[in-house]
Amino acid sequence: MSVTSSIGSRPPARIGALMAALLAASFAFQLNASMLSPALTTMADELHTSSSTIGFTQTAFFTAAALFSLFLPRLGDLIGRRKVLAGMMALMAVGCVISALATSVGVLAVGRVIQGASGPTIPLALIMLRVEVADPKRYGTLLGVITAINGGIAGIDSFVGGYLADHHGYASIFWTMAVVAVVATLLVHFLARESRAEETPHMDWPGVAVLVVSVGALLIAFNEAGKLADANWSLAVGLTVLAAVAFWVFWRIEARTAQPLVATRLLKRRATWSILLCTMLTMTGVFAIMNGLLPAFAQDSTAGLGLGAEGSTWWTLTPYALAGLAMGPVAGRLASTMGYGRILRIGLVATALATALALLALSAGSPGLLLTVSILLGVTYAGTANIMLNGLGIVLSPRENPGFLPGLNAGCFNLGAGLSFVVLYAAMDAVTPSSPSSVAGYSAGVITGLVLIVAALCASLLIPKPVEAEAPDPHRA
Repeated sequence: MSVTSSIGSRPPARIGALMAALLAASFAFQLNASMLSPALTTMADELHTSSSTIGFTQTAFFTAAALFSLFLPRLGDLIGRRKVLAGMMALMAVGCVISALATSVGVLAVGRVIQGASGPTIPLALIMLRVEVADPKRYGTLLGVITAINGGIAGIDSFVGGYLADHHGYASIFWTMAVVAVVATLLVHFLARESRAEETPHMDWPGVAVLVVSVGALLIAFNEAGKLADANWSLAVGLTVLAAVAFWVFWRIEARTAQPLVATRLLKRRATWSILLCTMLTMTGVFAIMNGLLPAFAQDSTAGLGLGAEGSTWWTLTPYALAGLAMGPVAGRLASTMGYGRILRIGLVATALATALALLALSAGSPGLLLTVSILLGVTYAGTANIMLNGLGIVLSPRENPGFLPGLNAGCFNLGAGLSFVVLYAAMDAVTPSSPSSVAGYSAGVITGLVLIVAALCASLLIPKPVEAEAPDPHRA
């Protein structure tokens, strides 16, 4: 599907300048998402609060990012994508300043929510790139470059965040983010060109409101359920019911309004629900393994390797991010010739094999095997499956509403990430309730993730081929 009729009909853009702007925006967003991870303890100490309370501010950011992702790409279709992306970067900078000046957790949370306006940075950047780059091979390569940043900036973001927190306090991290956000705002404004969808009706704000309520309630329910034994299950169930009711109202509004956020016929398309299902299953299966279980096992001095927080990062998250960053452009380039769906399935099969190898690494207690698994998951998931899922959200969007599928897909990435910690850690607790910190507990979580990855592979078979985004096969008649 074409993103807009302007593809190929506009004067050639300065792709180098455009990439500089889009990469700056992607860097700025990724810093907001990952730079604080090693500084959470410092933040708790400086604000005289608990780690769980500081964790709430992280949840606030990611929840806000998911909710803004639902409608900002569509708003960009209507009023201008450059305008919306630059506005997102400016809001991010404001949020960073508020967070840097915060003297209480409440003010910090407000700043983090405002920073969450940057949530749909990657999908919006990919749509803007799609408008300017008509050649499938070139677009695939550049898509891989931008999307690979979403898996982490080669571990440098976490390392710098830890250094700044240790030597200059947590506020210095937010000031650094603010500077990068301001630079990104200026580059997007001056180097990117404006584009809109073919059709620009009025924004469906009633539909936006109830969809935000639905997804927001579901995200908060997942976060509450993730507390497991400490969870308020009545609240979690109540929020889940609220999410279902709000989505029913959303469906009714979209079916009746003349200018819907997304027409119900588009929601019924196989190209819509298949990619959303695959994204949700993939994220639920992989995210907590690489961002929770394996780093925790590396740190665990009882059942694991006892490497400590810094050692765990160097043996798991850093090689994972580096491998994903290196593989992303390669996977994007291959997708344009071999097919997005085929590369996605290859990535998911390889992700499943790497996950199975993780079970051996857990039982053997081998740092070398754990490092190998981290690199393989970086190549197969972060550098391949993740790239394809983001790319398919762009190239399968309908011509008349190019922003809706990337927005919903971004929401599914966030929902899957939250659900991953609920499901995989629940599996750990179910197998070894008295001591989930055991090899058997870690293995149960990994096995659960492996089952979900296989389910995602099955769902990927239903995703249609984005013919217009792939180069013609020279071997076919």
